[in-house]
Amino acid sequence: MTSAQQVFVSLGSFGASEVSRHGQNWFVRLCHAAGADGVEIRGELLAGHDGELAALASTVRGTGMACVYSSPDMLWNAGGDLALDALDKGLDSALTLGAGVLKMSIGGFRPGAEGALRPLAERLARQDIVLLIENDQTESAGSLPALERFFQSADQAGLALGMTFDMGNWHWNGECPLQAADVFSARVRYVHCKGVQRQPARWVAVPLSDSAAAWRAVLRAMPRGVPRAIEFPLVGEDLLSVTRNAIGQLRSLENEQ
Repeated sequence: MTSAQQVFVSLGSFGASEVSRHGQNWFVRLCHAAGADGVEIRGELLAGHDGELAALASTVRGTGMACVYSSPDMLWNAGGDLALDALDKGLDSALTLGAGVLKMSIGGFRPGAEGALRPLAERLARQDIVLLIENDQTESAGSLPALERFFQSADQAGLALGMTFDMGNWHWNGECPLQAADVFSARVRYVHCKGVQRQPARWVAVPLSDSAAAWRAVLRAMPRGVPRAIEFPLVGEDLLSVTRNAIGQLRSLENEQ
């Protein structure tokens, strides 16, 4: 990823039902028409038919946009073992897509799993793909203590990994995004921009303008020039206009830093 400010769109922002109906290829073209610099292809929204990734790669390449691949699989399984099959699948998918970045969560990494960092480093050394670790909505892979332990272990093993910082996900674990930004900002390479609101039984993702969180302060705490991805719902009768407006608003926030 370049140092210039870019705006991506996570295709999950359009909702699973809409993506299932139209396909991610359709939304890649919509995002390009709306002025996006890149798209985030979502592994959990793939239809699974033969040639799907190659077709997506062709469309992305034709638009000239950048691409991130988001794997739904975890790097460590629930038993605390490195999930090499999941890693290899993610790397292969990113390679087929022509994605420069693979995004994954750490899953069940725990103290004592440090020995698996060497095979992880060896796999990554053979690829021209950047692995970014995302804070998800689980305690084991999205809480500040869990991610601090992981990154400290990775650093000690000589494995320098960057981070996808999801602004909204911290709320699912009852943590402060600003505190997390203070801890992790130096390693952030990609930002998921997501507003949040609290409903009676759960948190929900909303556009930044509707957010109950201090999202402007979080954005100011991020490194300048790091790509920002829309990760909030994009809905409406005119999706092209909705997406174009959201991209324009997010891009204009660069001037507030």
